[in-house]
Amino acid sequence: MTDRELSTGLLVVGGGLGGVAAALTAAKLGHQVLLTEETDWLGGQLTAQAVPSDEHPWIESRHISSGYRDLRTRIRDYYRRNYPLTPAAAAEPALNPGLGNVSRLCHEPRVGVAVIDELLAPYISAGRITVLFNHVPTAATTDGDRVTSVTLEGRGDRVTVTAPLVVDATELGDLLELAGVEHVLGAEAQSETGEQFAAEVADPLDQQAITWCFPLEYRPGEDHTVERPASYDHWKTHEASFWPSPQLSWRKIDIRTMEARENRIFEVDMDLPHAADLWHFRRIRARSQFDPAVIDTDISLVNWPNVDYWEAALIGPGTDRELALRRCRELSLSYLHWMQTEAPRHDGGHGYPGLKLRPDLTGTTDGLAKAPYIRESRRIRARFTIKEQHVAVVDRPEGAGAEFFSDGVGVGHYNIDLHPSTAGINYVNLEVYPFQLPLGALIPQRLRNLLPANKNIGTTHLTNGCYRLHPVEWSIGEAVGALAAQCLTNGTEPHAVADSPQQTEDLQRLLTGTLGVPVKWPDDIARTRPSQAARPTPVHAAPEPRVKAS
Repeated sequence: MTDRELSTGLLVVGGGLGGVAAALTAAKLGHQVLLTEETDWLGGQLTAQAVPSDEHPWIESRHISSGYRDLRTRIRDYYRRNYPLTPAAAAEPALNPGLGNVSRLCHEPRVGVAVIDELLAPYISAGRITVLFNHVPTAATTDGDRVTSVTLEGRGDRVTVTAPLVVDATELGDLLELAGVEHVLGAEAQSETGEQFAAEVADPLDQQAITWCFPLEYRPGEDHTVERPASYDHWKTHEASFWPSPQLSWRKIDIRTMEARENRIFEVDMDLPHAADLWHFRRIRARSQFDPAVIDTDISLVNWPNVDYWEAALIGPGTDRELALRRCRELSLSYLHWMQTEAPRHDGGHGYPGLKLRPDLTGTTDGLAKAPYIRESRRIRARFTIKEQHVAVVDRPEGAGAEFFSDGVGVGHYNIDLHPSTAGINYVNLEVYPFQLPLGALIPQRLRNLLPANKNIGTTHLTNGCYRLHPVEWSIGEAVGALAAQCLTNGTEPHAVADSPQQTEDLQRLLTGTLGVPVKWPDDIARTRPSQAARPTPVHAAPEPRVKAS
């Protein structure tokens, strides 16, 4: 193991969308950043986890940050420059390469990687951003209320980094644990948060399911069947008490009704632009968009309910992280093997052996994503905690919109969307008003020089469900990067900015003026339910109060 030491202005640990946005924002504002990533791809849930963007109805409007708009524009332009699009597809301003139902911009994970590399390239060349790939944080030292160093290890290299400001943009809030930052894990009790859909009793092991995603193409007449995983029989026969069947099935829970329903991979002609089957749900390449002489197949991304792994939590007391990750991988591969060999077909037969993994699109040898899709993390004990009653339609006065935060530093929208949990809790899905990101939710109660920039901000188990998706994570990163830059420029610290109305206003002007980041929604949108938007996201009925599976 080679030991070395580095110093930088801003250390960003974790190269997901929040970490990338934080590093890019601080570099744009003139500061030196060291960005670290545990895989060899930047982009987190968009790339290494292979999850197409989940976005809100106003994502194509002027009411998003210029940085996130630039990311989306560059993805479309990458396809126009490099892929054999049809003339009609190339001319479409709102090009959606996959025509997937889940998003207006469904694309291959590696395209997201290429575009993020483009975004960072000038700042890497200028020496403002340095990236350490394949490095995992293993230790942190503190002095009183400050982080003094972070140690990372990767491939025979151990690096100890010092920086006046440190950002935890890891997927699981790793630095919160390593640096002894006060934090919350799992579900809070209703008595603590006052949320009507919170758990009756706090449970740190009540965490959302993780998913190991993978892309598939379909080549009828060919056989691409994967080896039968060792745990295949378990997934084929075991039925969770809250689920309508074993997971190797087309049956699932409909989050609109909380009733069982069937949803197959192919229900209709796969060439239709849109359909309600699984294939169209997260399709990331629609062959109808491309020259058939070059690209003659679709590619769909499997991030479907029946590959959610809810048997065990990744982190917390008594957990076995490596075992949980292995079981999660085996579930995904078992589901694929089942689809290839035993799944009821739309034409009456069984199995689709022509379903083919595409490891070239994920940068792996087995065709699964580089990392599992993480929906929930450790969360800081923040100066301000965003709760259900601040954003959920069911908790707000009719037409009032979400709570207005005078210290807003970003905006977002997504329903409170909790997947089945490791404590045996079924879906929780609450309609939410367009919301703000308050500065107070980014400030730890005690630590003076550490900031969160992923799913580790001051939310609850419930509200994490609406602050965890792609555009919101990017917005969190931009706000943190701008806050860090302001502190470094002015020789101050995050708590002082949050304590001062003047400095908070300065930060807001930096965001809205210099960076083009909105910090509040226009009144007409702020009071709009998604069901009333011009092109709404799905609206789901409020669930019954949480019931734990017996």
